[in-house]
Amino acid sequence: MRRVSAGALLLSAVLLAGCGSDGYEPSGPFRPLPEGAPPRVGPPPSSSAPDPDRPAEPGAEESDGDPNVVASGLAVPTGLALLPDGTAVVGERDTGRILQVFPDRSPARELMVVPGVDPAGDGGLLGLAVSPTYLEDGLLYAYLSTGTDNRVVRFPIGGTPNAVLTGLPRGEVHNGGGLVFGADGSLYVGTGDTGNPALGTDPLSLGGKVLRIDVFGGPVGAGPAFTSGHRDVTAVCVGEEDRLFAVDAALDGPDELDALTEGRDYAVTGPVVEIPPGDDGLGGCAVAGSAVFLGALDGQRVHAVPVDDAGAVAGDLEEFLGGRYGRLRTVVADPQGALWITTSNRDGIGAPAEDDDKVLRINPPSSAGGSPL
Repeated sequence: MRRVSAGALLLSAVLLAGCGSDGYEPSGPFRPLPEGAPPRVGPPPSSSAPDPDRPAEPGAEESDGDPNVVASGLAVPTGLALLPDGTAVVGERDTGRILQVFPDRSPARELMVVPGVDPAGDGGLLGLAVSPTYLEDGLLYAYLSTGTDNRVVRFPIGGTPNAVLTGLPRGEVHNGGGLVFGADGSLYVGTGDTGNPALGTDPLSLGGKVLRIDVFGGPVGAGPAFTSGHRDVTAVCVGEEDRLFAVDAALDGPDELDALTEGRDYAVTGPVVEIPPGDDGLGGCAVAGSAVFLGALDGQRVHAVPVDDAGAVAGDLEEFLGGRYGRLRTVVADPQGALWITTSNRDGIGAPAEDDDKVLRINPPSSAGGSPL
């Protein structure tokens, strides 16, 4: 693969961003917003009237309800990240709404709405990450779709977003959305190929890649492309010793879990494991104990992939929660080894219950490499 400068990569990405594929047509330019306000304490006031067609407002579960459900009444919660105090921030894909969710099942509260989100196709507010220095700067990072591109922005709670990385290719499908900080403070960004596989292996495109950038959007190391040859990186997760894994989803054929090594082309590098159609629709990954846990939309379950120190499969795959909560997407592990999982039953494909969508917090089965129940 020939080397190009980071500037050339970013310039090319800006040019590509205006050209969606598979029928996507930009709905208009993204208008930059002013620098955000200081972090808020508590949710901002809301003057909008309730919408009778939207899901129920999030609230605490009844005392005799399902102990795995920490929030309900959400609309396609997709981004999820943990705050230092043990609570979670959750972003709704279509609305751009961000809520705070509590492990003790206290009522979820709305913090803000991220402006400028375009949910056409499989776009929207797709990923969330918490700044490694959150206690000092109060910043959240988000991967979102606009009318013309996919981009990474950052903002304080209650503030307005500032661009970190713009010009990521935008399409009707395969928009990526993976977002996670590594132990060294680098931000890993999973992008999609917009349905055009050539972008994944094109060194002049940021599509179909896992990018490694700093908190200002600058490349870390030789360039922003950490790995290439991907189709739709919907999630990136970090294990011990900064081992990186990525979920690579596909419109046709099996979805993949990849163990990431800098510089590799995953169009020719084999995955850790493939999840066949029907059991797949992978949308999230988390490392806990000796396993990688994968949320499956179509499979309506969590897959547990046991891995060794080299990132290879080290036993039989297991699954749990099969069919119990419908379509499962994002999976994040907390310091206690519990998994936070979002459902995606209001995405136009699922069959939502009255109190969907939900955020779950569960202890994975110990047999699957997690903590004991």
